[in-house]
Amino acid sequence: MSRSAEVLAALLICAALPGQAEPLGLGRPALPAEIAAWDVTVLPDGTGLPEGSGDVATGEEVFAEKCATCHGEFAEGLDSWPVLAGGVGTLTDRRPVKTIGSYWPYLSTVYDYIHRSMPFGNAQTVSTDEAYAIVAFLLYSNGLVEDDFTLSKANFTSVTLPNAQGFYPDDRDVTELPLFTHPPCMENCRATPPKVTKRAAELNVTPEDPDGRPAGSLPPPPKEN
Repeated sequence: MSRSAEVLAALLICAALPGQAEPLGLGRPALPAEIAAWDVTVLPDGTGLPEGSGDVATGEEVFAEKCATCHGEFAEGLDSWPVLAGGVGTLTDRRPVKTIGSYWPYLSTVYDYIHRSMPFGNAQTVSTDEAYAIVAFLLYSNGLVEDDFTLSKANFTSVTLPNAQGFYPDDRDVTELPLFTHPPCMENCRATPPKVTKRAAELNVTPEDPDGRPAGSLPPPPKEN
């Protein structure tokens, strides 16, 4: 590397350090409308839900048009695309069927994911009312509402999914982390020294040579004539 290249590399490294870099005068603060366009998260308590509504019948039509290609007309899933309905009572099976009705704990996740990311390859083309209608249809497909049900912001949090109590908070930072953060013991850590009670050869876990001897052991001495 030439001297000039070394100097340039050093300057670039220094410019990349936040504590040493001077403001470059680039960009501007995001406008409220721009922030709102990205802030589409919906939380389990209903925070972030927009005004709107959608019924099961409308949801069936929208689902058939925009979702059934991958998920099937009845949310049964096609090929390797996810199944969205059924699977109740299978979570303890060897191969559980994880659907909105059997596994998902919060309805807000259903709405949020559809409104944010679906349809696949054409995200955020579903309107607010269409998203409500699709969620209503998925609830009906899972046997959780009747066919005349209408989902809206007003009644959204009144719908409880069957597996709502199947999850619990990750409290390992409180229950487990303290067990592994104390200073390690380096000497006199046991009241009594360890005692060997069995050897591998006695437990019959030592590989044997063809003649029956433990692998790597010396052969017996030759017999005297």
